[in-house]
Order: sequence, then structure tokens, then C-alpha cells
Amino acid sequence: MKETIVTIPINDLFAPKDGCPLCRMESMLEQQYCEFVTGDAMMEPSIRIETNKRGFCHRHFARMTQVGQKLPNALILDSHLQEIEEKFFPKKAGKPDKKQLEALGAMLNSCYVCDRVEADMHHLMATVFVEWAKGGEFRQTFRDQPFICLNHYRFIMNAAMGKRGVPSKQLADFHADVLELVRGYLDSLKKDVSHFVDMFDYRSKGQEWGTSVDAIERSIEFLTKEKPYAIAK
Repeated sequence: MKETIVTIPINDLFAPKDGCPLCRMESMLEQQYCEFVTGDAMMEPSIRIETNKRGFCHRHFARMTQVGQKLPNALILDSHLQEIEEKFFPKKAGKPDKKQLEALGAMLNSCYVCDRVEADMHHLMATVFVEWAKGGEFRQTFRDQPFICLNHYRFIMNAAMGKRGVPSKQLADFHADVLELVRGYLDSLKKDVSHFVDMFDYRSKGQEWGTSVDAIERSIEFLTKEKPYAIAK
């Protein structure tokens, strides 16, 4: 694939043959936005208005505290908490307000970073679809990925069927390529998990664990797109 300013990030994301490429894409964007909101954007009024209104999910709050200094995180929280107090917890108490509770629920389920990452994921996927549709080197690079995790299988196929997705006449072929990455890895996980279980049978004494040794961790990552915490041995 000829590199342009648009395709360079795609080449970089799909070059490694390590895990799910969309997980790498999402992680890259999360890192960029968590650094952005705790860095250059911290004192940008338009950004602060949005972060005050939307807040952040636990995952991205945690990442922001890892990549940003304490003061920027404290300043973000200071104005966000103030907005929550003014909007949902006035000094004068009255009857419970159902609409207010619904608005609070919407805010608790929103995240500035999640929203920005999702939008950029769709932009990057539009480039992936264009390059895949051309065939050639990138299509083979796509096929050579180890797997696509379950969450991102759903994401990529919804995007592929969308407005900036894969041309309809090529959609079945694209789906076949994606299914091969998902189903092939799913089959290997099933075999590894079964072998892992069998290794606890006394009749398996002396056999090799092989690739089943980390079958639990890899299965959780495939199912949830998250690397699990350390599992007790």
C-alpha cells in the first residue's frame, strides 16, 4: 500500500502481527486523548465545557491519572464536580425529579474520551475499508492478522455495513476475511482451553502444556478486549 498522510497510521497499526489490530487502534487513540485532556487541552475552554458535561468512565479516569500529572487531573475534577453539584444537587431540596435523575444517569454513562475514540475509530476504519477494497498488499496484511476480538468483530462489521463502509459488492468477501480471523482464533482457543482442562487429569501426567499455558488469559482478552489481571496459579 502506497503510504500517504492518511494511510501511515493504518500501516503502523496493521504492521505488527500481535493480537487484535483494532485493539491496538483503540489503545493508541485512548493514549492520545488521555494525554490531550490532561495536557494541552486542560485550559482550553471549549474542551473543559465538554469534559465537565460528559465526564469520564472509570477506565479513562484511571488512564488519565497514569499519563497526566496530578494537578491537571485535579483541575478537571474540580470543575466537573462543581458542574455536577450545580446541575443535580442544588441547596434547596424539593420533590425528586425523574428527568433530572435520567439526565444524571446519562452523564454517568457518558465519557468524553470514549466518544472521541469511537468517532476516530470510524474515521480510521473508513481508510481501512478503502485500502482493503483495492486488494493487493494491504488486503494480505489484513488477512495475516492473528485475530480480531469478539467486541471488535461486532464493531468492524457494523462499520463495514455503514455509510463509509465496504462497497456492497465486496461486503461478502470482506466478511469472509473477518470471519476467518475470528473463527480460526476461536477454534484454537477452544482447543487450548480443553487441553488446559485435560492437563489436570492424572492421565495427562507428563504431557506438555503447549500453547494452552495461557489459554485463560487469551480467552478473556478475546471475549472482552481487555488483558486480564494476573490469575492465581
